[in-house]
Amino acid sequence: MQKTPTVSIIMATYNSSGYLMDTINSILEQSYTDWELLITDDCSNDGTYRMLSALTAEHENIHVWQNKKNSGAAISRNNSIVNAKGRYIAFLDSDDIWHNKKLELHLQYMQQHQAGLSFTSYELIDENSAPLQKIVDKQDLGWVDYQNLLKKKATFGCSTVIVDTNLTGDFQMPLLRTGQDYATWLMLIKRVDKALHFPQTLTSYRITPGSISRNKFKKAKRQWQIYRQQEHLNLYNALINFLFYAYRAVFRR
Repeated sequence: MQKTPTVSIIMATYNSSGYLMDTINSILEQSYTDWELLITDDCSNDGTYRMLSALTAEHENIHVWQNKKNSGAAISRNNSIVNAKGRYIAFLDSDDIWHNKKLELHLQYMQQHQAGLSFTSYELIDENSAPLQKIVDKQDLGWVDYQNLLKKKATFGCSTVIVDTNLTGDFQMPLLRTGQDYATWLMLIKRVDKALHFPQTLTSYRITPGSISRNKFKKAKRQWQIYRQQEHLNLYNALINFLFYAYRAVFRR
């Protein structure tokens, strides 16, 4: 009988063939090996699913599904989450890269501080994997609470986050087309009171042309919708938090 893994790594793919193997290799090269990788493909048409199917034949701890129709990242990630067996849920986007001790060092830090939700600093790289000389959440932020997260004191890069489900309980991502990761961290932080920042740069976040996350207008609109529709903040509190968000979006170093 196969041993139950400690960490379940959640990944969604959509036309990811250009960067996928760099991402997968960064998992295979982890110093911490007690993991499973659960990937749900969102109806790719560029050969991504064939690549994933080949990986499952080579690695018994890589599991792959494909949506029946293109449904978005939230549904894709939720399909992987519901099939996860690990105590810890880690996220990695299909074009980002983990440093080879990411899991080992991050888990040690979480266990040392008994953190139910944790994130790390991360660096930005371009489409060719060249560093852009920018680190996000570089300063040690310590413990971050719900109000801090509303004001975007921390970024919580999706590919840096690990969740201890023994402390948070089971969860699913809200069914939003964009911003579902931020909405999830808000939901989980209310369960455990605070999230812990691990101030080491252990993930490389890839900036690609046309990325939704690079469109400032769409990001701002998404942020406002989450405040009002997901978190049900009144107009005054939504405005105050949006001003903090806008200031940090412009002046964050």
